[in-house]
Amino acid sequence: MNRAQVITATASCRADLAGGTLDIWPLYLFHEGAVTVNVALSVLTHCELRPLRGRSIVLESKDTGREDRFAGVSELLAARRYRHPLAGHLCRYFLSQPGAPRGGFQLSTDSESPAGAGISGSSALMIAATAVLARYCGVRMGKEEMRVVAQNVEAQLIRVPTGCQDYYPALYGGVSAIHLTPGGTKREGIAVPPEEMNRRFVLAYTGKPRQSGTNNWEVFKAHIGGDRKVHRNFEEIAAIARGMHSALLGQDWDEVARLLREEWRLRKTNAPGISTPRIERLMAAARRNGCIATKVCGAGGGGCVLLQVEPGAKARVEQALRESGGEVLPFRVANFGVVVSSR
Repeated sequence: MNRAQVITATASCRADLAGGTLDIWPLYLFHEGAVTVNVALSVLTHCELRPLRGRSIVLESKDTGREDRFAGVSELLAARRYRHPLAGHLCRYFLSQPGAPRGGFQLSTDSESPAGAGISGSSALMIAATAVLARYCGVRMGKEEMRVVAQNVEAQLIRVPTGCQDYYPALYGGVSAIHLTPGGTKREGIAVPPEEMNRRFVLAYTGKPRQSGTNNWEVFKAHIGGDRKVHRNFEEIAAIARGMHSALLGQDWDEVARLLREEWRLRKTNAPGISTPRIERLMAAARRNGCIATKVCGAGGGGCVLLQVEPGAKARVEQALRESGGEVLPFRVANFGVVVSSR
């Protein structure tokens, strides 16, 4: 490619509907038929790479205000830590490849997701930045190759095992079932009319970031350590996720709601702190105004709450959430995967 071109990419965040945490290797190997179900959101992440004269490199996070500056590629590769670690670690990977360019550039990232929202803002941003850097470095990558690099580099950042499900909505968009097998992972698109999802679901930020790595790591350790209760819970969560897959295929919204309620009931018992008084207060306010099912997004402890509402009750539920201290985020299905362009 022309190294003077500006490269941009956008990728979608997600809301998980069922089967979360099962997607962390090797947990799914202990639950036959494991699947996770999620939906891509029109809450987007953005990455832009702009070539600079000379060799200096700037890594800028617009939403967090963090920035790194390096005299050149060698200084970036030699750095032990970064103020913008997501960009720093991905640049380290791509700029270490044979034939990688040595010129200067500014890499800027931005996210429409609140920090720690539990809707995979970091994973979506990993995909957007991976797509940009792959194009800049002339590395041809299929979507599955992009997923592997983004997932592995994110594990380096958070220093605990990462799941695979969060990258698929960013790569493909839409509603997805990610089948988890000994032979690998396979994404299946679920043909649900977006307008049905848009009018039946609400997404609200609790105002408190969650710590996905911490909560998932505690559950992971308990499962691998032989905690029978956690293992039984995940057997049921796996069954719920299979049921959610079928319910969405059949657009059985009553069954979708029942499964959401059941999944949340089980997930709360996996580890302390997955639910909080703030989360319960928001859920209770929503139920009084037409909400029929609730669950947290991601690992819990804060972040976002996903709510299924009665037809026609969306505006009423959103108002109740605002009055109870929640921040309502726009819920619309993103029907597109990562988009990369050069100019």
